[in-house]
Amino acid sequence: QVQLVESGGGLVQPGGSLRLSCAASGSTFSRYAMGWFRQAPGKPREWVAIIRSGGTTNYAGSVKGRFTISRDNAENTVALQMNSLKPEDTGVYYCNKFPAISAYWGQGTQVTVSS
Repeated sequence: QVQLVESGGGLVQPGGSLRLSCAASGSTFSRYAMGWFRQAPGKPREWVAIIRSGGTTNYAGSVKGRFTISRDNAENTVALQMNSLKPEDTGVYYCNKFPAISAYWGQGTQVTVSS
């Protein structure tokens, strides 16, 4: 029914940047808050950034000032611009509605920050 496809991950050095994109199909999502989540090895999945339907945002303390979430409702996409990346940012990044709906989790995109 609903499919979320993340892209844009990769291997970057500390201090580098990546821009992740999430393409949604099956539902417009335009009236709902959306979020980016990540899961690091050995740790539970956590929320990273939230953008509400009106455009207001919230960020986890660990990424505030470095990450920016945005959305394009016409294209049904959500982006996450990640700057000044740290090794601790390594993990699989997912997008979903916020609060997350379990059935909507996709494959995610791997982000590895390493020297």
